[in-house]
This record gives sequence, C-alpha cells and structure tokens, in this order.
Amino acid sequence: MSATVTALQRKLETDSAAYQTLQKDYAKAVESRQRLDSQLQENKLVQDEFKLLKDDANIYKLIGPVLTKQDKAEAVTNVDKRIDFIQAEIDRVEKQLKDLQEKTEKKRMELVQTQTALQQQSAKK
Repeated sequence: MSATVTALQRKLETDSAAYQTLQKDYAKAVESRQRLDSQLQENKLVQDEFKLLKDDANIYKLIGPVLTKQDKAEAVTNVDKRIDFIQAEIDRVEKQLKDLQEKTEKKRMELVQTQTALQQQSAKK
C-alpha cells in the first residue's frame, strides 16, 4: 500500500468523522428549532386568550407549586417579552442551521473528492 493511499484513507476517516459531527450538530439545531417553534405557538395562544379577557379578569401564574395572582398588564407584558425572546432565539437558530447546512455540504463534497481520489489510486495498482 503506497503512502498516498494511506494518507487518503486517513483523510477519509477524519473527514468522515467531521461530517458525522456536523450532522449531529445539525440534528440538535433542528430539534432546538422545533422546541422553540412549539414554545412560540404556546405563547401566541396565551396572547390570544389574553385579548379575550376583560381588564378586571383574574390571571394566575404558576410559580413552583403555587398559583399566584398576577396583574393583567404585567402578564401581557411578560408574554409579549417572552414571544420577542423566543423569536430572537428562532432567528439565531435559523442562522445556525444555515451555517451548519453549508458546512455539511462542503464537508460532503470533500468526502466525495477524497473517495474518488482513493478509488483512482486503488485502480492504478
């Protein structure tokens, strides 16, 4: 086995490991995005419910095992802030997903090139 073939095999192994790591990171980011989307929908439902309530309605917030009465204006403000925060996180994760997708595609192309070079070297023998 020539030094070139051995070097190509090592490169193939390291590129493959890096590709798998990128795929795992991408899967984690997708999972995070889905969780954030679920939280956003939940909070939007709460926001819609608040719009249906009268100004003097009783609103309770669960803090640990205790339900605590909360002012409607404060509750609305908290939910609005939470929605803004979740939306900012979604934007951040979307950017991360795009970046990971580009890196994964680049690494996949490197893998294909290394595999092709390795096959060509093996065919010469």
